[in-house]
Amino acid sequence: MRREDLADADCGIAQALGVLGDWWTFLIVRDVAGGTTRFDALQRELGVSRRALTERLAALVEHGVLERRPYSHHPPRHDYLLTAKGEGLLPVLIAMQDWGTRYLMGDGDLTATADAGSAEARRTHDLAGRRLPGIVLPAADGQPVAVAATDSWSVLYLFPGAYAPGTHGYPPAWSEIPGARGCTLESTTYAKRHPDFQAAGVRVYGISTQRPDQLADFSTYAGLPFPLLSDQDGRLAAGLSLPVFRAGGLTRFKRLTLLVDPQAVVRAVQFPVTDPAGSVEEMLTLARQHAGIPG
Repeated sequence: MRREDLADADCGIAQALGVLGDWWTFLIVRDVAGGTTRFDALQRELGVSRRALTERLAALVEHGVLERRPYSHHPPRHDYLLTAKGEGLLPVLIAMQDWGTRYLMGDGDLTATADAGSAEARRTHDLAGRRLPGIVLPAADGQPVAVAATDSWSVLYLFPGAYAPGTHGYPPAWSEIPGARGCTLESTTYAKRHPDFQAAGVRVYGISTQRPDQLADFSTYAGLPFPLLSDQDGRLAAGLSLPVFRAGGLTRFKRLTLLVDPQAVVRAVQFPVTDPAGSVEEMLTLARQHAGIPG
């Protein structure tokens, strides 16, 4: 069956494959989501021929997955950016990442953590030195927050899920998933040490894939003095190919923490995080060292 035939089938999967039936296409969408938006940079990252890349970019633009936005007129040059249609593919990328990590690189067990020497851990630590893409996430109060702040150092701690008592949130057998527990302890420890992070000129953000209203309830319950951000649409998870797992019908972050400099470049990575409270003390030390503040 030809690719054109698949696009006419009465099946959403077959129709999607008519647009995305090439593995290079998925990798292009992955890299554009991660902030690699120019032709030469995409070619370097992917190692694909110029002809093949030109054809696939043209097809993605034709199908409305990408849009071209000029950044130079002489000579003509463009950024390739995800459209709303393209952003609809982010959950697909995240699901592929989770499936590949769990079933191809792992043993199939459900886990919210990873072995320190695993491919997942190496990939996550390779984020050091990478500039964050320009992603804006809603805070618990609904206000948009730019994750890649460019006026101060930032700590981004990503957690699986934390809920206020009396609310429906934790899925069945949550405590049996390795690495899932400890989100409340981690958040309240950051709250206790928040004055020390402020003194070092470092902002703190907690990020999960929960809805903003759930984060608002938890933030109020825990008395958190810093914002919690929602990545429920997967922009950050897909943009950085972050480690995730799925529980309770929701894709969730595995616990990890990033230290980001004022140029939005990742300078330190904590993953896996096996001691939620101890990781806060370790990150405070790292932040002081990188920011040049005496401990």
